[in-house]
Amino acid sequence: MGTLYIVATPIGNLEDITLRALRIFKEVDLISCEDTRRTGLLLKHYQIHQPLVSFHEHSKIQKIDYLISKLKEGKNIALVTDAGTPGIADPGGVLIAEALKSKIKIVPVPGPSGLTTFLSIVGHKTDKFLFLGYLPKKKGRKKLLELISRSQFAVVFFESPHRVIKILQELKEIIGQREIVVGRELTKKFEEVYRGEIDKVIKVLRPQGEFIIFISPLKD
Repeated sequence: MGTLYIVATPIGNLEDITLRALRIFKEVDLISCEDTRRTGLLLKHYQIHQPLVSFHEHSKIQKIDYLISKLKEGKNIALVTDAGTPGIADPGGVLIAEALKSKIKIVPVPGPSGLTTFLSIVGHKTDKFLFLGYLPKKKGRKKLLELISRSQFAVVFFESPHRVIKILQELKEIIGQREIVVGRELTKKFEEVYRGEIDKVIKVLRPQGEFIIFISPLKD
C-alpha cells in the first residue's frame, strides 16, 4: 500500500510553502490536484517535475477508483487543493473517505489555510466560531442567513466576487448593521481587509478576487 499525503499549499504568495511540502512533492509518484495548470505553476516555481492528475468536484467515480488503485499498487500520492489545506470546502474529502475504506495510510502535511490566516487578523475573539464554507446559492440560503442572524458564535464563510455584494446586502436586511470583517485576495499582491458595519464595507469593497467574511456574534 502507498501513502496518501494531504498537502497544504499557498493561498496566494508562493513563498508560503513548507520545506516538508516541497520534499513530499519531490518524493511522491503522483500529485492529485484540482487544477493542473495552477498546481503546475507552483511546481514550476520550485523546479519540481512530478506527474499531475486532476481531481475536482466534477471528477467521476472512475478518477477516484484510478487514484485508489495506484495507492493499492504501492504508489505514494500527494493530494492538493487549488489553495490552502485540502478537505476544507473542496472535493478532497471524498478521496480521503475512499482511502480510509481501503485502509490506506493518510498523512497530513500542514501549512497555509485561508480560514486560519483570516481569523488570525480579524481582531475579534475567535476561540469559538461557525465555519460554513460557501453558502448555498438558492435552496436553504434564506434559512441559513436567518440562522447566522441568531448565532451566539462568530460566523465565517467564503464568497465569490460575483456574489459578495449581494450576500452583504442580504445580510444587512436580516441582521442589520452588525460588525463584519471581509478579507479579499489574502496574501496576494492586492490583498485588502475591510472592517466595520455592513453599509460601510459595501461602499468601499471592490468585488474582485476571492473573499472570506467574518460576522460578529449576536450580543446577549
